[in-house]
Amino acid sequence: MFALRLESAARFLDVIVEHSGRLASWTGFALVCVMAFNVLLRYLFHTGSVAMQELEWHLMAPVSLLCIAYAIKHEGHVRVDILYGRFPPYIRQVLEVVSCLVAVAFSAIIIKLSIGYVMQSYLIGEKSPDPGGLPYRFILKAMIPAGFLLLLVQSLAATLRSLIPFFGGVVPPAAQPDKPLEHAAE
Repeated sequence: MFALRLESAARFLDVIVEHSGRLASWTGFALVCVMAFNVLLRYLFHTGSVAMQELEWHLMAPVSLLCIAYAIKHEGHVRVDILYGRFPPYIRQVLEVVSCLVAVAFSAIIIKLSIGYVMQSYLIGEKSPDPGGLPYRFILKAMIPAGFLLLLVQSLAATLRSLIPFFGGVVPPAAQPDKPLEHAAE
């Protein structure tokens, strides 16, 4: 019964990460459009815009930070399992819980440390130092706590899922950590 509640909570957290990741992934499309526009300006019209060039790396922040949790949810990260695969299932499950808890703690620390950084930027009205650059630098910096908040949510979901076997439940095949990527979709 408790194992079902853990899985239900993990699925709820997965939905948050899934929707946020899909939404944030559209910034990749926006980044390609901005880059193409900048290339057109530069080579066809021999001109450019500082703001548009800055927008390229402003769009890179959501792509990289907000999509971390989404990539981990879909096993798009690198897992080094030279030793992990040789351990008995119980040890692997304990390592999974510990690694998920470390990710939760790390994410919480980064969020706590970065909020002051974002608030300082907002309070001083930080903007680009370049003439014609973009204002509202705090929005770019806000991607740090936002991205790590999503990572924290995903890490909590993984923690809940990794606890299921300890309460007599079975982890669904798509959520098992040692499944190869091609079997995770089954």
